[in-house]
Amino acid sequence: MTAVRSFLFNTMFFVGGFIIAMALLPVLLMPRRAAQAGLKAWGGAMMWFLKVIAGLSYEVRGLENLPDGACVFACKHQSAWETGIFHQLVHDPAYVLKKELLSIPFFGWYLARGGAIAIDRKAGASALKLMVRGASDRLGRGQNVVIFPEGTRSAPGKPGTYHPGVAAIYKGVDAPLVPVALNSGLFWQRRSFLKRAGRITLEILPPIAPGLDRKAFMKELQERIESASNRLIEEARANYPHALPADSQEEKEEHG
Repeated sequence: MTAVRSFLFNTMFFVGGFIIAMALLPVLLMPRRAAQAGLKAWGGAMMWFLKVIAGLSYEVRGLENLPDGACVFACKHQSAWETGIFHQLVHDPAYVLKKELLSIPFFGWYLARGGAIAIDRKAGASALKLMVRGASDRLGRGQNVVIFPEGTRSAPGKPGTYHPGVAAIYKGVDAPLVPVALNSGLFWQRRSFLKRAGRITLEILPPIAPGLDRKAFMKELQERIESASNRLIEEARANYPHALPADSQEEKEEHG
């Protein structure tokens, strides 16, 4: 049943996504807010398909931790799921992403029009400066900035490397930094055809206090995100027997 549902969802993801993407082409000629509305509609449709076809829904905890005004979200990265969820959760998000993603037909174009912060990973220190400048600009016009500190997806329970870009933003902008934990990789694994039924949980954690030095900040950020994510992973494994089991073949292939 999981394979059949996954096949149907993946078919709808690409076919339905293409139809939606074509319908949204006019937003590329409209103000930025139109592109954001288009991305929200696209993401909302995909979340609906995921729930109805694959049996995978989501819940959000910790909304009381959202600060007033725009902020920076530093989010755990386990799946493609979280690359779209923030358009459903917060106003006017701007993702920090590698510049190559903006070349993806349609989706990349809409992200660029919506104000994404594109980074050239080969540019070294200059890339960090441009990232901080971009984040400051987006926050200044009221956008929420979303960054994945690990840079790429990691398997559930297996933390990736937390890169210094998030610390540069923390030190370089005048806005709260909010850690975000999740367990999406249990249900939508990296490079996996299967989408397992269940419920993804995303938890918004309290903002990290300003003024920490880089080392202390990075330690605090990783400890908060990883401990909360591991708690959500264990909770989901207890509630959903079809979730990705610990030490599965998929995890071994990704880290082997």
